[in-house]
Amino acid sequence: MKLDFDKMNGLVPAIIQDADTAHVLMLGFMNKEAVDQTVESGLVTFFSRTKNRLWTKGEESGHFLHVVSIQADCDCDTLLIKVHPAGPVCHTGNDTCWGEKNEEPVLFLKLLQDVIDQRHAQMPENSYTTSLFESGINKIAQKVGEEAVETLIEATNGSSERLVYESADLIYHLLVLLTSKGHRIEDLARELAERHSVGWKKH
Repeated sequence: MKLDFDKMNGLVPAIIQDADTAHVLMLGFMNKEAVDQTVESGLVTFFSRTKNRLWTKGEESGHFLHVVSIQADCDCDTLLIKVHPAGPVCHTGNDTCWGEKNEEPVLFLKLLQDVIDQRHAQMPENSYTTSLFESGINKIAQKVGEEAVETLIEATNGSSERLVYESADLIYHLLVLLTSKGHRIEDLARELAERHSVGWKKH
């Protein structure tokens, strides 16, 4: 990765983004040594313009930024670093330097989909997901039907807590069914997005 450090007198800005939630956590600056140390250690290291030295984010608080990926932009003068943060990022104690909560629960569905895909590919022993795949498509479809009925029962005669619980079971088993047929949750998202577009007509 060749970077242009000349535009900012030996520095490049580094945008730090949570790899799971996609929230921007902070912005820092790096010189070549900071970039090299970040790559080598797997922990985000900046160049402090006030202290005039390298500093690893979290070296005092323990809230390190564990590197997932590093990308340069099209001009090779800005970095996008995706991380897993080990705690709040801002010195104020906030999750981000913009005071936002670093959470996006709906994105866990993508992570869950990735885990289900991995189970499908590796079929590890003593895994419930593996046992579902091994049972075959008919059994998986039957399980989705059972969870749908339980969800409806809770919706009509149960509690809100149980409705959420059974709905989560339904979505999980639906993801297993989709995976077994070669699809992912993103396929559902694309279909719903298409339906939301102007001019969409039911097939």
